[in-house]
Amino acid sequence: MRKRSHRVHAAVAGVTAVLLGASGLVACSAGGNSPGPGGPSKRQAAVSPKPTPAWDRSPASVAAVGDSITRGFDACSVLSDCPEVSWATGSDTKVRSLAVRLLGKQRAATHSWNYAVTGARMADVAAQMEKAAARRPALVAVMAGANDACRSSTSAMTKVRDFREQFEDAMRTLRRELPKAQVYVASVPNLKRLWSQGRTNPMGKQVWKLGICPSMLGDADVVDAAAMKRRDKVQKRVVAYNKVLRDVCAKDDRCRFDGGAVFEYRFGTQQLSHWDWFHPSKDGQSRLASIAYRTVTAKNAPE
Repeated sequence: MRKRSHRVHAAVAGVTAVLLGASGLVACSAGGNSPGPGGPSKRQAAVSPKPTPAWDRSPASVAAVGDSITRGFDACSVLSDCPEVSWATGSDTKVRSLAVRLLGKQRAATHSWNYAVTGARMADVAAQMEKAAARRPALVAVMAGANDACRSSTSAMTKVRDFREQFEDAMRTLRRELPKAQVYVASVPNLKRLWSQGRTNPMGKQVWKLGICPSMLGDADVVDAAAMKRRDKVQKRVVAYNKVLRDVCAKDDRCRFDGGAVFEYRFGTQQLSHWDWFHPSKDGQSRLASIAYRTVTAKNAPE
């Protein structure tokens, strides 16, 4: 009996050792810290996902950066900025800018600022962001990229890699000063649609000859293989820019891209300036404001 008892105890001890060893392996695989009673381990607590900041659908102030579209160029008179009709910060009652829709006209007059510059490219946006950050806006509206594609030739267009680095630099510039400001990013408009709509107007084609977006609008009536290949190359570059805007914005918890809404909007001649048949008219500016407002105030970001 004594020998049998000894063997039983030895077997129990062996099983216990195996179980303890297995327990140790489980603990190691979980990070080496077994959970305490009623709570997660320190390791589990450390890797818990950080909650995404809530998007404020009614920001208290707005700053805008970008190019001639955001300056309202050619919307009021020929070859002139008209910031009062800007989709982002303008005061015009027919446009009802993003700032007016969010803040009301009276508050928008004192709590919105436009730092866009006609002719600006993405490389210029970081400097604009720095100026905008000094105002400490709750929301920064961005529309840039059309001038990166609208060059003297397709070879002169901003490379996609450079475009990405420049937008990332602009975002870093803002984040150094305003880590919690929200950012709305509009997609680059469909330049090929601009060509297809504006080329029906003789006056527009004459104005285009002055040098408006030659990479897309040059020789507007020519539709041979070479011309169409050139326009397709510009279009593909715009699509690539929009992917950059989407990807970079997605890495920032307080950034919303419009989901391609501006690019996909099927505007007609009523939305184009009747001075150059390229920039948005007042009606076009109003449509841009509507897209921006819908994106900013949506419960969820566009897919």
